[in-house]
Amino acid sequence: MASKENKENHSSSGSSTAAAGSLSNSSSGSSTAMGSKVEALKRELTDDSRDRAILRDRLTDKGAAPAPPVSKTREVDYVGFANLPNQVYRRAVKKGFEFTLMVVGESGLGKSTLINSMFLSDIYSPDYPGPSHRIKKTVQVEQCQALLKENGVNLTLTVVDTPGFGDAVDNSNCWQPIVDYIESKYEEYLNAESRVQRQPMRDNRVHVCLYFIQPSGHGLKPLDIEFMKRLHDKVNVIPILAKADTMTPDECTHFKKQVLNEIAQHKIKIYEFPDVDDEELRKAQRGLRERVPFAVVGSNTVVEVDGKKIRGRRYPWGVVEVENMEHCDFIALRNMLIRTHMTDLKEVTNNVHYENFRCRKLAGVGVSANDGGKSNRISNKNPLAQMEEERREHEMKMKKMEQEMEQVFEMKVKEKTQKLKDSEADLQRRHEQTIRSLESQKLEVEEKRKAFESEKAAWEHASGMTLDELRRRSLEAGSRELVDGKEKDKEKSKKKKGLF
Repeated sequence: MASKENKENHSSSGSSTAAAGSLSNSSSGSSTAMGSKVEALKRELTDDSRDRAILRDRLTDKGAAPAPPVSKTREVDYVGFANLPNQVYRRAVKKGFEFTLMVVGESGLGKSTLINSMFLSDIYSPDYPGPSHRIKKTVQVEQCQALLKENGVNLTLTVVDTPGFGDAVDNSNCWQPIVDYIESKYEEYLNAESRVQRQPMRDNRVHVCLYFIQPSGHGLKPLDIEFMKRLHDKVNVIPILAKADTMTPDECTHFKKQVLNEIAQHKIKIYEFPDVDDEELRKAQRGLRERVPFAVVGSNTVVEVDGKKIRGRRYPWGVVEVENMEHCDFIALRNMLIRTHMTDLKEVTNNVHYENFRCRKLAGVGVSANDGGKSNRISNKNPLAQMEEERREHEMKMKKMEQEMEQVFEMKVKEKTQKLKDSEADLQRRHEQTIRSLESQKLEVEEKRKAFESEKAAWEHASGMTLDELRRRSLEAGSRELVDGKEKDKEKSKKKKGLF
């Protein structure tokens, strides 16, 4: 098609040139100005035809799409927007790429070795040792950055590690510093994005979290489950079976199934591979999905096997090759993180996890102090109208609170009045009971008095004397005994004086 169109264009340009030649020959005798115009028209037509032919030949060499139908008025073959990917590529290479990788797991699971093996660089070195070789064992989040270069492409890699995770006797809330770190990076990005005068900012958000699982063969521990449940809605979580060379292939396969079953049972959302349309990409992605969780082996040493130098670990029973898919999933993990899904990990972080955080954060801006914690959506209204609406809402809430306080006051007054009435009735009942008790006691005393009077009268009648007379006689007898006693004392004193 392209060759036929070239022939047609060349023939049309030839015919145009011939027509211009005949026109110039016929009009040469008339005037010199007319000849110059014809010559200019001739050169313009020739140059236009030549440029179109050159552009069409270039598109044919590059494998461009078939040209659209040629209109009779004007032919448009190439606009230039097909060069946009090249512009994006050049700008991206000039700007460089950023990627933040978080590694979490207990000490001694090979996190530092795996990172160095994955990026073929000493990210952890004697100057900056790995988390397991540090003195501090408390759970704290630390990060290190490295600028990696490959074929003119710059990658700023930020590795976030958590020394001391899972090493304490009591690991309660040991995941909280990690959650706070992730949300603090989201907060920094949101603040930088919400400024009036925004400046170019670095993307320090955590794009993926590699969680290392101990190769115990007994499934996930409660700490593993709780950690992934706390972080699965904040970051892309990828489970890693550390030190896979300590298990046989059958044990590794069984352990993978057990881990996946427990993840599904506890409704933990790990990173999901995106859907693709290409059959080859779908097949490769299916192979990656079948290897989750990735059973990896890390090594920074080079061993020689059959004259070939490979990275691996030498054991008495053989050599474990790090970059052999039959020995471990290291290559699959590295390809997924770096070669095929790094952009998707960043997009999921930005479009899902960061948007969820941003929605929760901005929804909290519209929460007032008196709405009981209920958030209001931020609208795009005029600020004055928004303030007026908030004022009306505040007045309505104040009226509602006033009514509620009046109701509470009336209810308390009624309760107090009822209590007073109840206490008054109780006092009245006690008073009446006391009066009845006193009356009964009075009647008893009156009856006893009457009985005493009757007994007194009966005794006086029987003895023939009254009580007054008996009292007088007893007083006289008492006075007589007192006088006799005094006289006896005087006599005794006289006798004692006579003796001396």
